[in-house]
Amino acid sequence: MSSPIFLITGCSTGFGRELAQVAATHGAKVVGTLRKESQIAELEALAPGKIKGILLDVTNPEQVLAGVAETIALHGRIDVLVNNAGYGSLGPIEAIDEAEMQRQFDVNVFGPVRLIKAVLPHMRKQRSGHILNITSIAGLSGFPGTGIYNGSKFALEGIGEALYYDVKPLGIKVTNVEPGPFRTDWAGRSATFYGEELEDYQNTAVKNVKAIANVSGNQIGDPHKAAQAMYALTTMDNPPLHLPLGGPAYKRARIKFSDILKEVDEFEYLGLPTDFES
Repeated sequence: MSSPIFLITGCSTGFGRELAQVAATHGAKVVGTLRKESQIAELEALAPGKIKGILLDVTNPEQVLAGVAETIALHGRIDVLVNNAGYGSLGPIEAIDEAEMQRQFDVNVFGPVRLIKAVLPHMRKQRSGHILNITSIAGLSGFPGTGIYNGSKFALEGIGEALYYDVKPLGIKVTNVEPGPFRTDWAGRSATFYGEELEDYQNTAVKNVKAIANVSGNQIGDPHKAAQAMYALTTMDNPPLHLPLGGPAYKRARIKFSDILKEVDEFEYLGLPTDFES
């Protein structure tokens, strides 16, 4: 079999960079996207001849189309799209202005959808491919101080889940990858922080945001191990639709699903009898 072709967004640091290196080590050809030309040589040096860095901002529709076209021109196909680029807008929902909310969704939701829409015609023609959406455990469970970020990741979760059913008959796979806290720049330079001055949120949203910032650089999750798990997904004949990553993500997912089932049962008496009588 020829080398699989990966297109990975957000490869300057973190999961994207790690996955680019892991995939190349396993024989894949990787096109990794970056927003600064100065970052290209460093990325390509991780696996000379196997990784190609290109300039692509997921919020720029023209760059998205050009990046996909360049990948096809270079390799003739795209086997794996990894929607990794993203950031966290943190703080009380009340404190985050509309412009920042729009930016959060542009990067974390509309950006991945732009890539998906640009890649799917090629994957449909191939009748094969795998799309990995790097969402978050915050795409399954809400936390104080992460509401707008939660919203963007919940949206990507829903889009990925529907897409799974859209394209499964076409031989295309979709997996939502849901990391917990990992030792990346997400809670450091990649994040934005709002509302620290609002007294009423000091014991809820502000407290949690400060805790997130304070643990930056010391999270339990190992990005290299996460990248290995992501790569393993792309080798499976029947990969899962959802894959939490790391102990905290599994713990939180189980709590969330248990709480939902309990609540559904507890209030069934109120919500169930709302259909027309048959």
